[in-house]
Amino acid sequence: MSLVIPEFLQPLLAHPVAIFGGGVSGQAVRALVAKLGGDGVIFDEKGFDGAPAEFRGTAVTTHRLVVFSPGFMPTHPWIAAARASGAVCLAELDFASLFWRGSVVAITGTNGKTTLTEFLTHALRSIGRDAFATGNIGYSFARLVVERDGGAPDSVAVCEVSSFQSETLRYFRADAALWTNFAEDHLERHGTMEAYFLAKWRLFERTVGGHVFAGTSVQRYAHEFGQTLPAESFVTSEGQAGDVLLRGTVFAHYPQRENFLLAAAWWRGAGLRENALYAAAQSFRLGAHRLARAGAHGGVTYWNDSKATNFHAVEAAVAGFPSPVILIAGGKSKGGDVAAFVRRLAPHVKHAFVIGETRSVLATFCGACRVPHTVCANLAEAVERASGMAAAGDNILLSPGFASFDQFRSYEDRGAQFVALVNNLGATAV
Repeated sequence: MSLVIPEFLQPLLAHPVAIFGGGVSGQAVRALVAKLGGDGVIFDEKGFDGAPAEFRGTAVTTHRLVVFSPGFMPTHPWIAAARASGAVCLAELDFASLFWRGSVVAITGTNGKTTLTEFLTHALRSIGRDAFATGNIGYSFARLVVERDGGAPDSVAVCEVSSFQSETLRYFRADAALWTNFAEDHLERHGTMEAYFLAKWRLFERTVGGHVFAGTSVQRYAHEFGQTLPAESFVTSEGQAGDVLLRGTVFAHYPQRENFLLAAAWWRGAGLRENALYAAAQSFRLGAHRLARAGAHGGVTYWNDSKATNFHAVEAAVAGFPSPVILIAGGKSKGGDVAAFVRRLAPHVKHAFVIGETRSVLATFCGACRVPHTVCANLAEAVERASGMAAAGDNILLSPGFASFDQFRSYEDRGAQFVALVNNLGATAV
């Protein structure tokens, strides 16, 4: 079955399509443009894979359609130049959604959105539904459209949507949207908490005629920023008692408990059998780098929480331990109040080993809060020194609180290096 091209796009595809960004999204967009019979030209500021590193001159007037990756801010000079020349500029998620035949369940949140996306996909597949995890999860919507030929009418795209993706949406439409929580993050891009909130709020605005579900913290911030949520969207996701039916699952305790509560609200609203969701919870396993046990040596347990790239995630992680942890934290700044972050962490941290771009500022505020700390040049030094001071019964937790791109390719790379370092401790001990 061939993809149906919307009428407004047909004349635009007669010209080469400019694709901003040569990563996962950009490569998928080029494949989708080719499937549509068009020609895609990638522009990448780092010259990835030989792509032009500049967008200027005749390139600006040649391309009538521009599709940009999430890393491009709406105010980026390339996008401004393309719009000034009269080109139509669409985000990858927007562009891909125009060709999807199935339904869309959109997932967002400061934390938990990847796990919730994976879990809902797992649960839907467990009852025989044709469901796919896509979007910000690392498998772009454009790639899904290409590989599934636009999907069947009864297919479900469970789409993780970041604030970088939602802020520019024009054509994307969700049949339902789930927003787990909201906390300080990405202020290096959005500037203020309100701007960050409204970037995510755009997703709810694109859930036209569908159902939206919002966790407790989202409700609080909606009230603070003057946005109105329908009463039926409220999910009491914080401070809920344990559920005996979730014992032994990843959802037995917070922070994952919140994800299950959001999933259950949508599941019931969709008229699906609740016992099937609980059965899916029993067989679901968390993805890598999410507060996973990385090993134990000499009575010390090591935990890999490399996906914790914001303050809220770190605070949730340390709160789950019965006693203060030895924390490895730091990375590339994303903005935010680091002093307040360290003050909140202080009661939960026995000693902090700080790394990366933010190590100096973290050390400053650790000193102010009387948190014992050690500044380290890199992760290898942090693991070695933390191991050297740890005693039997201690927990050493990698939960950085910042982006990974100062010293690593990704949070996955950071987590994998941590696990390798922990494994090497065992080899050394032998």
